Amino acid sequence: MLYQLVVFLYVVAVLGYLLAHGVSASVSYAIKNERDVNRIRALLDISEKSYPSMFLTLLAILVFGLAAAFLNMTWWRFGWIWVSLIVLVAIVVQMAVYGAAVFGEIRKATGIPYRVKGKPFPAEPARSDEEVFVVTAKVNPTLLLIVGYGGFAVIAWLMIVKPF
Repeated sequence: MLYQLVVFLYVVAVLGYLLAHGVSASVSYAIKNERDVNRIRALLDISEKSYPSMFLTLLAILVFGLAAAFLNMTWWRFGWIWVSLIVLVAIVVQMAVYGAAVFGEIRKATGIPYRVKGKPFPAEPARSDEEVFVVTAKVNPTLLLIVGYGGFAVIAWLMIVKPF
């Protein structure tokens, strides 16, 4: 019964994560072609508001996933669980490189507080609109979607099929 509860909480955490992170995913598509810097700032603010929920649910995914694995100790002998953990780490790294770094650069260009490698920095004077648009053109929402959604699809497949 405990195992089923942990798996249920894991699934709920995944759904919560996808819901919270869907905000940033939508913003990545909207911001790419936006030509009003004030709207870009507003979109970035909306995206940032989803971060606490996103990180909390990501932590819950990790905690409940590991709890399920420890409740079923035989899993640690199989490769699928290790590959799942590697895929999760790869997703986080790729999102930091292709998502957070680019969005930090956009935040900096628009004159709002930003982060570099997780470290917060105060707002700097906004750059010209043209410079902001050059930075927003670097956003690749399709790549982020493939890495994020595709990575979670691979993890789900590994968990269900347990191929090795």
